[in-house]
Amino acid sequence: MNKIAMSIGPFSVTWYSICILTGIIIASILICKESKKFNISIDFVLNLIFWCVIFGLLGARIYYVLFNLDYYLMYPSEIIKVWNGGLAIHGGIIAGIITLIIYCKKNNVNVLRMTDIATPGVILAQAIGRWGNFFNAEAHGGIVSKSFLQSLHIPKFIINGMYINGNYYHPTFLYESFFCVIGFLILFFFRKTKKTKLGNTTALYLIWYGIVRFFVESLRTDSLMLGNLKMAQVISLIMIVIGIIMFIITRLKCQNYHEKRSKNENK
Repeated sequence: MNKIAMSIGPFSVTWYSICILTGIIIASILICKESKKFNISIDFVLNLIFWCVIFGLLGARIYYVLFNLDYYLMYPSEIIKVWNGGLAIHGGIIAGIITLIIYCKKNNVNVLRMTDIATPGVILAQAIGRWGNFFNAEAHGGIVSKSFLQSLHIPKFIINGMYINGNYYHPTFLYESFFCVIGFLILFFFRKTKKTKLGNTTALYLIWYGIVRFFVESLRTDSLMLGNLKMAQVISLIMIVIGIIMFIITRLKCQNYHEKRSKNENK
C-alpha cells in the first residue's frame, strides 16, 4: 500500500494527511451548520474549530510521543513527522475538550451546548481519519488468515492492504471506522428527538466511542501501554463512566425542573 498520494517536486502529500484533513473539513461543515440553529456566531465557531484542531493535533502527538518516549529521545527529529502516523486520538480528545471549555467560557457560550453540536461531526471525522492508518499500514490487529478476511465480505483492496510483511492482519482501523459511522448516525438522529436534553448527545458520544474503542483496542497489537494496561482501554472506561454519569445527571436535572414547574403551576 503506497502511503504517498501525490508528489510535487521534493514535497509529498500522504494519504494519512488527506484523511485527517478531510475529516476536519467535513466535521467543520456539520458543526457550522448546526451552530446556526442556535444562533451561535459562525466567527466564534470557526475560531473555536481552529484552536481545537491546533491543540487537538498537538495533544494527540504529545500523548503518543510520551508513551514512546524512549524511541523519540533516541530520534528527536522524528517527533515532528506526524505524516508518518502517531496521533493518539485520546490525546486529541482530551486537548480538544480542554480548549473548547476554555474558549467557550471566555466567550460566554454554553459548553455542553457546544459539545452537543460538535460530537456528531467529531466522531465522523474519527471514522474518516482512521483510513489514514490503513494507508500507513498501522494500527492493525493480530495475524489472521486470508479466508477470515474474505468471510467479512470486505472489499478486495482492503484485504490486499492488510497483507503486511508476509501476513494478513485484523483491519481494526475498519472496525473502528465502521462503528464510528454508526455512532455518527445515532448521535445525529438522537439529538433531533424531542426527548434529548442538554448534554445528552455529549454523554452518548462518550459512552459509544468508549465502548467501541475498548473492544477494538483488545485486538490491536500496537497499543500504548502503562505497565500491563492498555491506556486506550483505561481512557475508554473513564469515558464510559463519565458519559453514564452525565446522562443520569442531565436526566435528573430535567426531571427535577419539570417537577418544580408543575408544583408552581398547581399553587
